[in-house]
Amino acid sequence: MFTFGETMVALRGSGPLKLGGTMQVSVAGAESNVAIGLARLGHAVRWAGAVGDDEAGALVLRTLRAEGVEVSGAARDPGAPTGLLLFEPRLPEVTRVHYYRAGSAGSRLTADAVEDAFAAAPPRVLHLTGITPALSATARSATGRALRLARRHGSLVCLDVNFRARLWTAEEATAVLREWVPSVDVLIASDDELPLCLPEDPGAEVGARAEALLDLGVGEVVVKLGAAGATVFSRALHDGPLHRPATPVRAVDAVGAGDAFVAGYLSALLDGEGPAGRLERAVTTGAFAVASHGDWEGAPTRAELGMLGTPPGTVVR
Repeated sequence: MFTFGETMVALRGSGPLKLGGTMQVSVAGAESNVAIGLARLGHAVRWAGAVGDDEAGALVLRTLRAEGVEVSGAARDPGAPTGLLLFEPRLPEVTRVHYYRAGSAGSRLTADAVEDAFAAAPPRVLHLTGITPALSATARSATGRALRLARRHGSLVCLDVNFRARLWTAEEATAVLREWVPSVDVLIASDDELPLCLPEDPGAEVGARAEALLDLGVGEVVVKLGAAGATVFSRALHDGPLHRPATPVRAVDAVGAGDAFVAGYLSALLDGEGPAGRLERAVTTGAFAVASHGDWEGAPTRAELGMLGTPPGTVVR
């Protein structure tokens, strides 16, 4: 599996930033979160991107290598810093996110890394998000190039819409996503992101929007419904859409749950599982994420996937 995008240094505060206090240092990025999740489940994963030629960039690459993600396609940009991400918890279930990524090394990503990755070994799966094209014109061009190369080489394309209103407007996102939709095999989105992908809104019903996307050529549409679980729409499902409720856990941090869900879904897809098996693993990995602090730190290994079914208070010896 191959993915690319911007990974930043992440600082997590314990309360309002204006009051100061201590912060935990880690790294975060939607694509690398998915890459780490897949690597922990035993899959070969390549990540490409650009970081600054600084200590923050060294931390990003060191972390990804330590998690088993192949990063030979990553570049170190001496002319721009590694991006920064601040997490500010404001309520038990509400976290504010502050980006410092304008002019960052990651935003200066070019198509070179994408070209090199496909030249070396065309991936079985290309994973894209709607975040990378929002970073800059060059990053948008690189993402479009990756999509065209995937079509040429027969790679399966997974697109997680992952709309970020602080990075681009809905109108800008719509212009790009609607052009890409016919080339997407697996489209993953929350229910409120579906209209961004459609030339016309067929109505307020999630099912109608998903059916419209299938008519445009998408192989399957996976709709994330948060605490309500997720639903898959596909022409291959003769009995209609397939729904799976969320796995109940005590939530401590919802950040990164969507990326963990995607990692689980793609893991099962790479294993040859059908839609039911993919959903099952996706909601399981998503549950691990919300039950743990951090973007990717709680991602399970393959041996840990069954742990959620154990009774509360169990000590695994």
